[in-house]
Amino acid sequence: MPAPLRLGVNIDHVATIRNARGGAHPDPVKAALLAVKAGADGITAHLREDRRHIRDEDIAMLMAALDVPLNLEMAATQEMLDIALRHRPHAACIVPEKREERTTEGGLDAAGQLETLRPIVAQLGDAGIRVSLFIEADAAQIDAAIQLGAPVVEFHTGAYAHLDGGGRAAELRRIADAAALAAKNGIEPHAGHGLTFDNVAPIAAIPQIAELNIGHFLIGEAIFGGLEGSIREMRRQMDLAR
Repeated sequence: MPAPLRLGVNIDHVATIRNARGGAHPDPVKAALLAVKAGADGITAHLREDRRHIRDEDIAMLMAALDVPLNLEMAATQEMLDIALRHRPHAACIVPEKREERTTEGGLDAAGQLETLRPIVAQLGDAGIRVSLFIEADAAQIDAAIQLGAPVVEFHTGAYAHLDGGGRAAELRRIADAAALAAKNGIEPHAGHGLTFDNVAPIAAIPQIAELNIGHFLIGEAIFGGLEGSIREMRRQMDLAR
């Protein structure tokens, strides 16, 4: 029987709403605590270089308030490395980042950035921070994760989420094959991006995947049914699939 599937809730877009008007409301920390109450196993927050949603002080307050793991999404820069080493979250997920993008548009090219990533992954690991690489479901990228000694990869599910029919089925097979390959090589596979109530079940059913990280959909759905309600329903859908 597959192991229980963990849910990491990304609270970035609570901060997006806050920043649209300034001030302190709605509070991402309050949202994180509500998410944990509703069944989240961890909290994810992406500190972007332009601070468009999560801010430095949010990371400090999340670290102080949470008793579940914090997963810090970060670009592979010296600034973000210094911040991660200062706060020492449970995990750091290295993601690609472009200033002009609205959201993360694809996986990190770990295979093409081995020498850039190597010292960052090493320093995070030496500090006791569990490193994850946000990558496409591709054998070359998994091989890069092996070479870098990253214990976790998170597969970008954006293409899966935006396709349908045969295209979605093919992408699902690609993610399932990559999850099996990662697990075979001692790497824990996670997945996330674009997952909803309607499309989460096939990803959740992949036995090797240990964690899903979901944010934008849950925050949007909270408008209609409350944050706790949206998270409980996602948790239910994941558990049914498992």
